[in-house]
Amino acid sequence: MTRLPMNSADDALTLEDFITRFQLQLPQRHEPARNQRQAAVLIPIICHHTPTVLLTRRSTSLRKHAGQVAFPGGSADEQDASLIATALREAHEEVAIPAASVRILGQLPPVDSNSGFQVTPIVGLLASDTRFRASLDEVEDMFEIPLHQALSLASYTPLQIERRAKTLRVYFSFYQSHMVWGMTAQILYRLGQHIHL
Repeated sequence: MTRLPMNSADDALTLEDFITRFQLQLPQRHEPARNQRQAAVLIPIICHHTPTVLLTRRSTSLRKHAGQVAFPGGSADEQDASLIATALREAHEEVAIPAASVRILGQLPPVDSNSGFQVTPIVGLLASDTRFRASLDEVEDMFEIPLHQALSLASYTPLQIERRAKTLRVYFSFYQSHMVWGMTAQILYRLGQHIHL
């Protein structure tokens, strides 16, 4: 079995444990999302011997969030049967993940984005031989982070910022040359909290 080191050398987690913990734990209570427009992202966990999470770096030519690290995802269309369908459609459009190849585990509570969307993270497993192809209009780069690092709460640094007369906590983390921050870091941090309960 693949063992995922978590907070210490004595505290390890198998991929099977991750799945069980994710599916059996009740989501932590956070401030409810207030935005009305719906969107969804896929958290693609790739089942390598050492599991990883696939992330993208958005194209620098995009109007919003250019160059930021993100999950595949986007706004819901009227034709989408559900937010899971939204996440799968967007993942296929952005990085060519076939919807039929994703084993959906479930979802995390939605979070508000700065662009006015209520974003629902969908957690899915992909086989290790899944091939990806970036849509160059939207995605400039793709990379994988080891799951144990992505879920390690110690990997994230909190920062308090003022926005519209409110104090907000944002997280950021580094992996190789990539800075993960904003909503992407918030979602990974929440997933880490969920698994570590």
